[in-house]
Amino acid sequence: MPASDYQALIEAVHYLENPGLAARLSHYIGMPVEKALASLPDNLVKPVTQITQDALNKALNAALLTLPKERNRKSTPRLIHNLLAGTSGALGGSFGIASLAVELPVSATLMLRAIAATAHEQGENINEPDSKLACLEVFAFGGPADKDDNSEIGYYAVRAFLAKTMEESAKHLMKKGLAKEGAPALVRFINAVSQRFSVQVSQKFALQALPAVGAFSGATVNILFMSHFQDMAYAHFTIRRLERAYGKERVRSLYEGVTARQEELSNGKA
Repeated sequence: MPASDYQALIEAVHYLENPGLAARLSHYIGMPVEKALASLPDNLVKPVTQITQDALNKALNAALLTLPKERNRKSTPRLIHNLLAGTSGALGGSFGIASLAVELPVSATLMLRAIAATAHEQGENINEPDSKLACLEVFAFGGPADKDDNSEIGYYAVRAFLAKTMEESAKHLMKKGLAKEGAPALVRFINAVSQRFSVQVSQKFALQALPAVGAFSGATVNILFMSHFQDMAYAHFTIRRLERAYGKERVRSLYEGVTARQEELSNGKA
């Protein structure tokens, strides 16, 4: 593997194994995300999860099915996507809890289009079912889900967790598109992704619902949120590009080697 590709792998590992969204949000707001989450009533957990599932369903329809089919199309600059997401986030900052069901589908659609643009830049044919689902898969890489064991939250563990339903969903998309009939695998895939994504949505929502967070701060939280998942997309599709070039086993072996080295450095064993 050339040095340039190996360096890209190292950068991807850094993003994927150290997501850091909570730290970004906490630094901006000036308080731990956990403290904001503790202020949310327990009875909001289920509605947030359901809203997340609905948002991903709407985003899959609105974002991926309306993408231009030309592979040489120009991508919308990242800054534009972020500013649009910030505008939708101002709604959340202004109206708090009541706006999540309205704001999140808009934000998720903008994010998914930005993710698809990143996929295209990394050589993906985003008209292929597998690539479409890989775009949605990015939402699962934001950090651990509530039920995760600490040893099973790595990038490849998440991909393995989603692999079967993703493969079945790709077959369904190839045959029937997004037709609801006979799509249990697609439903399971979206539910599995939203289970993980809802953790980050809850963090974002908890901060935007704070009385001290207004429209401007709500917009900035959304920009940080979108920027985070664009970083995840860049890293994910870098790995997929390298896998196409060098093989999945080779790339995973190198990935695990980089991860082990980073752990040694963080533990002072260099």
